[in-house]
Amino acid sequence: MATCGLTLGKFAPLHRGHQFLIETALAEMDEVIVIAYDCPEITEVPLSVRANWIRQLYPTVRVIEAWDGPTDIGDTPTIKQAHETYVLRQLQCQCVTHFYSREFYGEHMSLALGAVNRLVDWTTDSKWENRTAVPISATQIRASPYAHRQFLHPLVYRDLITHVVFLGAPSTGKTSLAEALAQHYQTRWMPEYGREYWETHQVNRRLSLEQLEEIAIGHIEREEAHLAQANRYLFTDTNALTTYRFSLYYHGTATPHLTELANRCSARYDLVFLCEADIPYNDTWDRSGEGNRAVFQKQIMSDLLVRRIPFFRVRGDLQHRIRYVERVLAQFQKYHNLLDPLPIAYG
Repeated sequence: MATCGLTLGKFAPLHRGHQFLIETALAEMDEVIVIAYDCPEITEVPLSVRANWIRQLYPTVRVIEAWDGPTDIGDTPTIKQAHETYVLRQLQCQCVTHFYSREFYGEHMSLALGAVNRLVDWTTDSKWENRTAVPISATQIRASPYAHRQFLHPLVYRDLITHVVFLGAPSTGKTSLAEALAQHYQTRWMPEYGREYWETHQVNRRLSLEQLEEIAIGHIEREEAHLAQANRYLFTDTNALTTYRFSLYYHGTATPHLTELANRCSARYDLVFLCEADIPYNDTWDRSGEGNRAVFQKQIMSDLLVRRIPFFRVRGDLQHRIRYVERVLAQFQKYHNLLDPLPIAYG
């Protein structure tokens, strides 16, 4: 007889304890189903994001998104029955042989399913510190993700970080601002990889189309590494849009992959800041002049507008820029509408 294991939860966020549970089920069962509940009252991370964590890490698992699941939690007969009824309806008569959990509800849910109550890393007093395999709770992680990031897969942790990118023509203060903000918030910042690459590979101040594509790829790889170590924010100096503009400037075209990476920028960053060209131009040997700075600045702004990427414009000296970004960050909530809508009027 084929075996089918079921587990459920909010996965807010998915942590090593959840993974241990799912991996135990995968090792023991022929098929594994996970029901992920919507829970906006607990976490801002949308259900679709949390469900996709499981899908990406465990492609063979069938994930059911419980958008209309019961929200009450407790050990009362009414609450237990509501959850049992909902789960049975979601399964649509599929037979479950084992119910996997690390919680008290394993007993009543397995009875309702007619399944084996498979408790994993369970203690009778249910204290997290007494769980030998993964002594952590999602509540603890939500309170301080950075302090508990060892309990989070990098795929999950990166989605909890607010990724901020600074764009602008050369010599508009992007590097100074990103570095200063990282120091202020005690986190990481991502230097412009293109500058490092250019200094090593340029020939007569030029790079090939393929080399510009390599810059965009390498920059994103380094962003991912920094996201895994960042504390709440990652401040990034430029992105593939800048590399794309350089490719158009020098070659009149860009490779298909670089174009694709530039297109992905629309959804890759949580906040975009355009650093204005209102500070003195630093005329170093690797730059092409203040006139080109003004043109490049217009092109970057035009690109953002055409792509309909929302952005904030930062002006003034470094301290003024830092204070402005601080105000934006203080009002920003990841996974919320970027706009601040007016109250909805009824009637």
